[in-house]
Amino acid sequence: MGRQDGSGATPSADGRSSRWRRFRWTPRRRDLAVLGGFLLTAVWVTSQIWVDPAGRVASLYSSDPAQVQFFLAHSVRVVLHGEFPFFTEQFNYPDGVNLMANTAILALGIPMVPVTLLFGPAVTFVLLVTLGLAGTASAWYYVLSRHVVRTPLAAIVGGWLCGFSPAMLSHASWHPNIISQFLLPFIVWRVLVITRSTRPYRDGALLALLVTTQAFINEEILLFTAMACGIFLLAVVAQRPATWSAAWRPMAKALGTCTVIAGSLLAYPLYVQFAGPMAYHGLSDAVRDYGNDIAAFFAPGSPTLGGDQRANINLAPNYSEENAFFGWSLALIVVGIVVWLRRELLVRALAVTAVFFAVLSLGERISWWDRELVTGPWEWLVRLPLLDAVVPTRFGLITSVVVAVLLALAIDRTRELDLPRPAVRTLTVAGLVLALLPILPMPLPMTSRPPVPKFITADRWRPYVGPDQTLVPIPVPSMGNAHGMRWAAATNLDFKIPGGYFLAPRNGNTGDPGRFGGRPSGMGALLEEVASTGRTPKLDDRQRRRCLDELRQWRAAILVLPVRQHHAEPLRQTVEQLVGPGRQELDVWVWDVRTLTDPSA
Repeated sequence: MGRQDGSGATPSADGRSSRWRRFRWTPRRRDLAVLGGFLLTAVWVTSQIWVDPAGRVASLYSSDPAQVQFFLAHSVRVVLHGEFPFFTEQFNYPDGVNLMANTAILALGIPMVPVTLLFGPAVTFVLLVTLGLAGTASAWYYVLSRHVVRTPLAAIVGGWLCGFSPAMLSHASWHPNIISQFLLPFIVWRVLVITRSTRPYRDGALLALLVTTQAFINEEILLFTAMACGIFLLAVVAQRPATWSAAWRPMAKALGTCTVIAGSLLAYPLYVQFAGPMAYHGLSDAVRDYGNDIAAFFAPGSPTLGGDQRANINLAPNYSEENAFFGWSLALIVVGIVVWLRRELLVRALAVTAVFFAVLSLGERISWWDRELVTGPWEWLVRLPLLDAVVPTRFGLITSVVVAVLLALAIDRTRELDLPRPAVRTLTVAGLVLALLPILPMPLPMTSRPPVPKFITADRWRPYVGPDQTLVPIPVPSMGNAHGMRWAAATNLDFKIPGGYFLAPRNGNTGDPGRFGGRPSGMGALLEEVASTGRTPKLDDRQRRRCLDELRQWRAAILVLPVRQHHAEPLRQTVEQLVGPGRQELDVWVWDVRTLTDPSA
């Protein structure tokens, strides 16, 4: 036996115990453990994509990841070739696409250029999704733990729900730009700082840099954040008017500085977005009326432990827009938190903010279990500048953040309950299990997708396609079939393609309302119908001439049809009626149409 001191413990055992206590409770190590836990959760959520990034995709709406991968490849061209960052002709040739109006995620894509070059845009996509979830949770944990709550558990739970809420999970399969919200807590905190700033010009400059960076990630989320800060501050001032007299001077100086700096940095990109080529004004009618059903706030999200995809089918516009879905237990607990802490000004202001955005998220028609009740306030706001480019259901993302902050505040306030500590711990744990277990994140469901043809990856296309010519994938790329965009992204956009999935002005006229896709294409519509029905039409001379005119307009060099494309044989027969017989190279059918489309021929 070892020598004991007066405490009855051996020095070696006591030393190990002390070292273990220091290891567990050092704030820095606790922070690292929390961040590591968030990262592991994000890997768990994205695990089905990590199995095969290039070969796995969300089972629905596979065009969104293809579009993002195209934008990531565009960032490579910006860095390596000095290409213009805000507009491109590499798809929708010859009209091109206004990238500022299409959320080209330059602030994410440019830092990821080394990853895209080494591993391809598909790997960059899943990495951005993973880091977006973990980074958002970590950023909110940091701000909550340093500036809002004192209890580590409160900050952990708040950060967790901000990063892994059902709304975030619903976007994770498709929209890394929407879930990359790691700057938002810092923007919110800097806005609150400037209300009492002693160095308003410096604080305004810091806010401007955050705002500018977020604008190149996602402008819609930035607009929501600005609106949320405004509603929250108005709710505070309405309850305590005396705060305005002390806050307005530093706020005016800081916001003026922010406006000048951010306005200068964003002036030209915003000019391109709203007045440049292929700019549009207002969203497509297809998404303008996207709204949440009231019942969506009480159902668990589809990609959660308690979620039921079939039950949610009429509660959200689609599975990529489940922007509420807290579940009954969390929704009722949050209402209880507001009632319990109603005497706190902070809680009342947060509640006003949550309700405001929840109501806006209901859209133009308010419904309950898919039954229309009344007209919503969005009906009168949808045509206002900036708001006409918003998808209303996404206002629910702000409600999710406020719910997370309220939950964190409630956990923190349990320290003040006049109850025995064991009872408080039991109540807290029971409440968290009841609130969070039904919406526990699960791995995002994935399915396989066609590989990029070897004809593309082996550069067999290069002898055919010149710098000012296009490679035409069959079917022609569109909102419903964006595989050709993945082909181009796999080559870092070394060839141009017609069509694609993007937002553009209706009929291609700058300033028109937006629509998905470019000018209507007779050939594109024809081949899309064949791809969906499997029926080979009998074409007349008029149809052939029209399709040939489109090929000339696109400056098409070759048409490429994967041998394993769904309904490949009817598609091959249809294309042969248009341009004659093709030949098989590797895993595709190829039609060399340069003699038909070359103006000098």
